[in-house]
Amino acid sequence: MGRRRRRGLPINGWVIVDKPRDVTSTDVVAIVRRAFNAQKAGHGGTLDPLAEGILPIALGEATKTVPFAMDATKSYDFTIRWGEERTTDDLEGDVTVTSDKRPTTDEIMQGLEQFTGQISQVPPQFSAIKVDGARAYDLARGGEDVALKARPVHVIDLDYCGPLDDTHGAFRMTCGKGTYVRALARDLGRALGSAATVAAIRRTRVGPFDADRAISLDSLRDLDNSPPPEQALLPVETALDGIPALALTGSDAQLVRNGGAVRITRLMADQLAQSGLSGATPPSDEDGAAPLVKLFDPQGRFLALASPVKGTVQPVRVFHC
Repeated sequence: MGRRRRRGLPINGWVIVDKPRDVTSTDVVAIVRRAFNAQKAGHGGTLDPLAEGILPIALGEATKTVPFAMDATKSYDFTIRWGEERTTDDLEGDVTVTSDKRPTTDEIMQGLEQFTGQISQVPPQFSAIKVDGARAYDLARGGEDVALKARPVHVIDLDYCGPLDDTHGAFRMTCGKGTYVRALARDLGRALGSAATVAAIRRTRVGPFDADRAISLDSLRDLDNSPPPEQALLPVETALDGIPALALTGSDAQLVRNGGAVRITRLMADQLAQSGLSGATPPSDEDGAAPLVKLFDPQGRFLALASPVKGTVQPVRVFHC
C-alpha cells in the first residue's frame, strides 16, 4: 500500500498570532493551519487559555525550528491579585488560601530581588509537565495531588509597574525557558506574607517574535476562502535569529541539500571568525551542544543548520523550503 498523502499545501514559515483569552494554543494551531491550507503545523510555546499575546505558529519546515522558539527568552506583562491563592495559580481555579495582607510598594520592590536571576521554582500543578507519562494538568483535573519537583529557571528582568487598585498590581518580566508566571506570582505572594494569584497574562515577545509581526486571530478567521496576506508568513529561519549565517556556492549548496559536508573556504573561515567561531572542532555550549551556523544557497534560500568541525561544515538539519 502506498504512503498516504498529506492534505494541504507544503507551506513553510512562521505565523505570529496575537492570541486572545479563552482560546487554547491547540485551537490557534488548527485555525492557522486551515487559513493557510498547510500540511503541517505546530506552536512555539504553549499559552494558557486565560493568557493572551504572542503565540508563534510553525508551518511545514518551520516545525523543525520549534525547539529554538521554545528555548528562546520570553517577555510578559501580567497582573497579580493579592489576597488569595487558587488551585491553578490563576483565576480559573478554586480559592485555597486567603489573606488580608496587602503588600506595600516598598515591600514588593524588596521582594522582587529574590526572584531575579537563577531561581528555584515549583511549576503549577495545572501545567503541561509530564508525570509518569501523563500531563500534570490531566492528573490534577482528575483529583490527584500532583507533587512536582522544583527546578532552576532564569528570570532576566522583573519589574513592578505599580498598583492598579487596592488588590491588583502590574508587573513585567523577561525570562528563560520553563519559567511560569503563575508560579512566580504564587511564590511572591508567600514571600511577602500574603497570598497571590495571576489575574491576567499577556506575552509580549518570544525570541525574535513580537507584536510588530503579529496578526490577530480574528483576521485569520475572517479570511474564509481568501488567501492569507503574504506578510503574515515569516521565513523559516526567523526563529534562528542570532545564529551566524554562511553563503555557499552552487555546488556546495547541492552537497548540503543531499546531507553532505562541505569544506570551509577562506571566505567562510573569515565569516566564522567574525562570529567568534572557527573551522576547528568547536567547544560545546552550556548545554553540551556544538555551535551552529545557518547555510544559504547563492539565491539566499535557507538550506540547513550545520556545525563547523575539523575544516568542514557538517549539516545537522537540512531544510527543504
